Amino acid sequence: MRVFADGNRRDRKLQLAKVVADIAARVQHLDIAVTEASDGANVSVTLVRDRDLDRTVEKFYGSERAREIRRSLDPRCLSGFRKNETYEIEHSDVILTVDTGDFTFLDCAYEELLQALGPINDTSSVPWTMFNDNVSMGFFDVYDQYILNLLYDPRVRPGMTVEEVKAVLPQVLADVRVWVRQVNHLAE
Repeated sequence: MRVFADGNRRDRKLQLAKVVADIAARVQHLDIAVTEASDGANVSVTLVRDRDLDRTVEKFYGSERAREIRRSLDPRCLSGFRKNETYEIEHSDVILTVDTGDFTFLDCAYEELLQALGPINDTSSVPWTMFNDNVSMGFFDVYDQYILNLLYDPRVRPGMTVEEVKAVLPQVLADVRVWVRQVNHLAE
């Protein structure tokens, strides 16, 4: 995956590059990096001022869908992706506001970039994930590393049935546990 950031805030682009590098270091089978060219990027990050967020969401999704998004999410930042008929992500779009504090920017950057990689839905049923909108972390925590490493393990492929995933999950989870412990320097 190649990530291109469109916007004129060099400081935020540098922070975003560090977020992408952190994700790359913590997800074993994911080739992700920042690129300076928009062509060839399959993740496009649009950096906007807070006052331009609604207008940008409308530009991306149209006025009716933008109203639904504002009504249901009232977002500070947003991500979405397009997938093909075999459920592979073809392109992701991320919108981040740049005139928030560093913590909020990093929290949004991690959450939206990670959601753009696959686990798109938010949930309030799990209190320790950044995919819970009631949780703000500003970093890539261990629990979410498990989710992304499971998703990007080569034995888990787009379009698999539940039964197919269940068949490979015990070995995948065992390997992911080892990787997450190792990359985070955690004791066994």
